[in-house]
Amino acid sequence: MESYRIIISGKVQHVYYRKFISQAFQKLGIQGYIRNLPDTTVKVIARIYDDDYSNVIEVLRKGSPLSAVSDISIDIINDDDIIYDGFEIRT
Repeated sequence: MESYRIIISGKVQHVYYRKFISQAFQKLGIQGYIRNLPDTTVKVIARIYDDDYSNVIEVLRKGSPLSAVSDISIDIINDDDIIYDGFEIRT
């Protein structure tokens, strides 16, 4: 399992993107959070098992029906000290 910081660009704010991703990740058992950033991107911090990685990225690319993802930036981060309880939307 790795922890990732993922920045999603495109039409991803005010189109139910965060809610869509949060619901999908809760079903997949992904831990972490999603948050809108001031520059109109969305940030995801998530702990992802290797077996789930490609499925998670596909969900992020697809997004909600009203969204249009143009770019995804992915970085592995070290947050082993952080314990998440499910997946949540943060403001």
